[in-house]
Amino acid sequence: MLPYKSDGTKKPQFTDFEGKTSFGMSVFNLSNAIMGSGILGLSYAMSNTGIVLFIILLTCIACLSSYSVHLLLKSAGVVGIRAYEQLGFRAFGHPGKIAAGVIITFHNIGAMSSYLFIVKYELPLVIQAFLGLSSNTGDWFLNGNYLIIIVSVCVILPLALMRQLGYLGYTSGFSLTCMVFFLSSVSDFLMMDVYTTAYTIPILAFAFVCHPEVLPIYTELKNATKRRMQGIANVSIMGMFVMYLLTAIFGYLTFYVNTESELLHTYSKVDPLDTLILCVLVPELGTTLGVCGGATTAPSLIFILPGLFYLRIVPPEQEPMKSRPKITAACFTAMGFIFMSMSLTFIIIDWTTGEKRAGGGH
Repeated sequence: MLPYKSDGTKKPQFTDFEGKTSFGMSVFNLSNAIMGSGILGLSYAMSNTGIVLFIILLTCIACLSSYSVHLLLKSAGVVGIRAYEQLGFRAFGHPGKIAAGVIITFHNIGAMSSYLFIVKYELPLVIQAFLGLSSNTGDWFLNGNYLIIIVSVCVILPLALMRQLGYLGYTSGFSLTCMVFFLSSVSDFLMMDVYTTAYTIPILAFAFVCHPEVLPIYTELKNATKRRMQGIANVSIMGMFVMYLLTAIFGYLTFYVNTESELLHTYSKVDPLDTLILCVLVPELGTTLGVCGGATTAPSLIFILPGLFYLRIVPPEQEPMKSRPKITAACFTAMGFIFMSMSLTFIIIDWTTGEKRAGGGH
């Protein structure tokens, strides 16, 4: 709970904690939380769904993600809780807290694994190409295990030890700048079968997951209100929507049918400098773990849990179960279950039949 001394007449709320993070820094932080393992697979997804269907799916996921943030903020405002897991406890007791914590943990493992995968397996190749070295030099800086340790100790650990999220706004801004550079690089290279929606939708869902970070950012927001935080979420989601869309379009039109499931694999053959700057900051999507995360943890964090929290936490006297907001939340939750079940079913069928997906995917 928040460090607040109650006078016995009201429960602690977000506004009882004096946040110090500005609107702009909060946008940077949330945008950085949104920007994830999906971006490198968007061009490949577009190459197999078509531009029109891809735009429709991307727009739907972005809008649904914004609505999901609304459900979280509304639920959190009722009970004055700032942690995703605590909302689970408030809604379903210890099982709800454990379930939320496990889902968040697996999602973070998937995201961090994709970062470390890049560091271990791709950064050495990029350094080798950039320095013009042969593959048999045996230099320590080409050893992926050493690079993982260096990045973890020198970059990840200091950021994880920061006590206030506001300071992360500077590194988040730098990451977003690199994303803009990546986008411009893709557009500069512009030259002019089936990755089914069973894989495309999980990629898009995974690309918009930021919900566990919404409440901590809300807590540290200066002059925090639900409307102000919703505005931050909308700006962040819209900004990443534009970046995702442009990246997918330019990447797809650059390599067309030769687009690989992870865009850096294609660009590593073209421009070592671009990959060198981006390989640590941009995650990888093509691993099985990333796809599974998009089909399981992403729908849970975006659709299922926020809807269930809303239904359980918002009292019936405030919004009856037959009211439009509650019915909408129930449909939203059901859609999450349907989406997860369909995606997992098609993915399992694809794995068991052993069919190879187009484009040289993993």
